[in-house]
Amino acid sequence: MFGRRKKNEAPAESVPAAEAADETASDETFADEGAGSGEEERRVNLPPAPRPDGPWDLSEVTDAAEGRVDLGGLFVPGVEGMELRVEVAGDAIVAATVVLQDSAVQLQAFAAPKKEGIWGEVREEIGVGITQQGGVIDEVEGPLGWELRAQVPVQLPDGTNGVQVVRFVGVDGPRWFLRGVISGQGAVQPEAAGILEHIFQDTVVVRGEAPMAPRDPIVLKLPDDAQMVPDGVQQEPAETSRFGGGVERLERGPEITEIR
Repeated sequence: MFGRRKKNEAPAESVPAAEAADETASDETFADEGAGSGEEERRVNLPPAPRPDGPWDLSEVTDAAEGRVDLGGLFVPGVEGMELRVEVAGDAIVAATVVLQDSAVQLQAFAAPKKEGIWGEVREEIGVGITQQGGVIDEVEGPLGWELRAQVPVQLPDGTNGVQVVRFVGVDGPRWFLRGVISGQGAVQPEAAGILEHIFQDTVVVRGEAPMAPRDPIVLKLPDDAQMVPDGVQQEPAETSRFGGGVERLERGPEITEIR
């Protein structure tokens, strides 16, 4: 059964700025990782790495629909108690967010070059965008491979300044790229992150055979059996996504919110 959830109810883990500095401290920041060097350029242009634990291409699974929600371009694992939100840009659905209690993971799939991964250069662009806003980025090797852990400046409910802690994860596949944005408790607590990481890894991407330019979004659809609550679909005015990170075609648009 699907129901509404307002966009401003999406979980986000915000903490005072002074406390957050200790949560994501590391030996090096994104800017220290050799950005702009020859080593960085070689890493950016590497072909997609093996994915023994997923995410999966449609050709790599026997039955993509088994245990997953069919969103057309993505098959998203179903988890008990999860809320599924979809985001639209114009008339197209371009992202899906799985919300579990106080955590969430947003999933977006894009076309990519046949022989080169794009996650390296996308990470760099996300880092530049957030640091220009006064945020802090750490590039680390996490459970899902290389990821960015970001502290994004926000205003807390009491009017004081704080930061929102967010994790950007990504995997290059055959002619596609899947990006995840983990927020809420899943961005700061490993025990809360585990189920979101599993959802990301067990997602199936349906790239299709049609020609697509690199970074074009792989369009999604509502499940065939989706049912909205009686008072209809909640659509809200567009706002610019703070987490667009180098995929400029996907600024945040109106959202349709659903519950599974």
